[in-house]
Amino acid sequence: PMGEAPAAELDAVLGGGGWEVGVSFEGPPPPTGPIRLGRNACYVVLAVLFNEEDRVLLVQEAKPECRGRWYLPAGRMEPGESIVAAMRREVKEETGLECEPLTLLALEERGPAWIRFAFLARPTGGTLKTLEEADAESLQAVWWAGDPSVLPLRAPDILPLLDLAARYRRSPPYPPALPQELPCALLCLRLLVAFANDAGDLWVLLGTAGAPHLPVVACGTAPAELRRGLRLPALRLLRDCLPPPDPCPGPLGLLGLQHRAGGPGGADGVCFNVLLSIPPGSPGAAPPEPCSPAFRWWHVEEESLRGRILQRLRAEATVPVRS
Repeated sequence: PMGEAPAAELDAVLGGGGWEVGVSFEGPPPPTGPIRLGRNACYVVLAVLFNEEDRVLLVQEAKPECRGRWYLPAGRMEPGESIVAAMRREVKEETGLECEPLTLLALEERGPAWIRFAFLARPTGGTLKTLEEADAESLQAVWWAGDPSVLPLRAPDILPLLDLAARYRRSPPYPPALPQELPCALLCLRLLVAFANDAGDLWVLLGTAGAPHLPVVACGTAPAELRRGLRLPALRLLRDCLPPPDPCPGPLGLLGLQHRAGGPGGADGVCFNVLLSIPPGSPGAAPPEPCSPAFRWWHVEEESLRGRILQRLRAEATVPVRS
């Protein structure tokens, strides 16, 4: 029955919303100190914007190490700043334009040491920066009509993001995903771990401490873990709670994320709501029995909820996480 599962939490997370993180976590004990930008984490924002003629907004770099080269508007997030506010500020400083976000396009990460939030956004006002207005932020901004790869780019890593943006504009594979204003002291992942067999049966892994809930795992901030990817704590939890052989889950897909500027104690933590699947070992299989009483599988029988989760799994209808 639905009463045995966190129906409201699942509904919120699948819809791109958020859920209170709480203070208890599954897996190894969480880090003792909060996440703080510039100290044990680095967040970067980037924006892809198009105008009505389908031209993409590019900036010419002013930094000495890449002066004259071209890139998308991007830069580091500052402490006490929301993710969306950081994106708007960087676009304004580098291009002269105001904008609003439409969706996250991708999450690119190397663990707490470097996480980049790539947005698709749209211009809402302002005036395009010209060479006469060059400053330390950028030399100029242009609406580029051609193939950006012919330009001297600061780095080619923006080309896959432009492809993602073009595909999303043609046919969005997932609903708009934007940061939710909810506090989080740590960098953590809320896991929607799904097991689906070829008969259409679906199970979701739940934590059993207190009310049934989606498991939440924290990322370590020890020096050895700062550059380890977000996938590590998820794999660690699955290895601890499921019997051998070790499961080989599919890729992480982002359903949404939660962050509030100046969170508890001034923390800059983020909770990433992620979907991952464990492939069945044989047709008609049931999920492997957890080897810890702290977890159990919930068989999803309610048709609407089951359909929503399966659609996200089968169509890879999540924001891609690139590690």
